[in-house]
Amino acid sequence: MSNTLLTKNKAIFVFLVFALGYFISTLIRASTATLSPVFSQELGLKAADLGLLAGGYFLGFAAMQLPNGYFLDKYGPKKIILFFLIIAFLSTIAFSNSENFFSLLISRILIGVGVSVCLMAPLTGYRKWLPFDKQQRANAWMLMAGALGMLASTVPIQLLLPEIGWRNIFLLLSGLIFITIILIVLIIPSWDKTDTQIKDDGFSSYKVIWKHPYFLSLVPLGFFNYGGLQAIQTLWAGPWMTNVSGFTATQAALNLFWLNLSMLVTFFIWGFINPYFYKKGISTDKIIIYGVPFSFLALGFIIYSGENVSGFHFALFLISSVFVSLAQPAVGMIFSNTIAGKALSSYNLILFLGTFSVQWAIGIFIDLFKSFGYTTLIAYQLALSIFTICCILSYLYFFFHHKDHLQQKKN
Repeated sequence: MSNTLLTKNKAIFVFLVFALGYFISTLIRASTATLSPVFSQELGLKAADLGLLAGGYFLGFAAMQLPNGYFLDKYGPKKIILFFLIIAFLSTIAFSNSENFFSLLISRILIGVGVSVCLMAPLTGYRKWLPFDKQQRANAWMLMAGALGMLASTVPIQLLLPEIGWRNIFLLLSGLIFITIILIVLIIPSWDKTDTQIKDDGFSSYKVIWKHPYFLSLVPLGFFNYGGLQAIQTLWAGPWMTNVSGFTATQAALNLFWLNLSMLVTFFIWGFINPYFYKKGISTDKIIIYGVPFSFLALGFIIYSGENVSGFHFALFLISSVFVSLAQPAVGMIFSNTIAGKALSSYNLILFLGTFSVQWAIGIFIDLFKSFGYTTLIAYQLALSIFTICCILSYLYFFFHHKDHLQQKKN
């Protein structure tokens, strides 16, 4: 493996290019939280419709995860991310020209397909290009780049909106995608032929992953806790502040800016802390077990605060959820390099199916409770309460089953 390690300077440039791609993908992902009032007014969308439109990105994203894992292991990050970013480039242009809900939804699904490897491609590459003790830091800082994209989706988008409109905003994003494609061609190294010739069992190797007890122990946590975190961050934090707390669109965008800034800073600090945990021998499982319950307290605080909820409340939830982000790289590290891409993509499938499902389900529950005669406040509180219960049950499943693979080895 040592002959594939990048020099420090080369690694920095590779990281920055990949970070730009992931920055753009999360900017597009989270833009619906800021643009939701515009889409609701222009298209007359209900909460469930808005949840479906926002979730379309995650549906397209999730649909490609298993094939992407196979392609990444076989052909390497460079070829695969170039192919899919071309799809993202064309789909973003199509989204900017859409005239109805159906065309917006199809375009957004295809955008999700196009950016579906913007995180998995670098994580797969880092397994072979970076020393083991630097991989967790690189992973955390990739998430920081993603948080920066979400940050850019708030106040900057809100300021551009009245000046150029949402359609031209997406045309600008397509331009950024094109620039990223050029940089990838010029800077990202090609996959070493010896890496792609390592024998594996193709798609059948997914059986090893999906039957692994440790992977299975993390599935509910990824679906509800991690997926729900993204569902709230990229959509429902915004509507809660506008529809329940009574914020204007500008006020909500400013609060979204601060909560995403808090997430960016958290991931930045997390990148420095992770190597310390590794050196001290503190396991990922232990960090998850002791850390994740803080997110339940934050969710309870949001539900209790009701009409007084602001970006501060959601920021507490995002910060306290940082522990669950360790689950993703933990999955990649428990499997060999030959199937690392498949393992990461398999877990990513869980995350984004969870995000799509939770994002849409929260909207459905809000509309359902409102149809029963409940106020908007109560409808939002009940919907988030159901989500919280699912998160607690998922955590308990991991708590009791995360050591099953160790018991299996003993037997």
